[in-house]
Amino acid sequence: LAGTRIICDRKFLLECKNSPAARTPPCCLPQTPGVTSLAQSSLVKLEELKERNESQEAMPGEQPGPLPM
Repeated sequence: LAGTRIICDRKFLLECKNSPAARTPPCCLPQTPGVTSLAQSSLVKLEELKERNESQEAMPGEQPGPLPM
């Protein structure tokens, strides 16, 4: 089996790192929860924890309950 070997020097690769094209995601990149964007369930859990913390701050003295699964 023969293949094509692409050889790039270190300077070229370091310059590519700072390219504007390397800093933006491709326009046709699919939105995959948990991979290219936050997982939807993670966002819901973060909102629930935020609400719980705010309610605990409003009612000092109560012990926090177990986290829902």
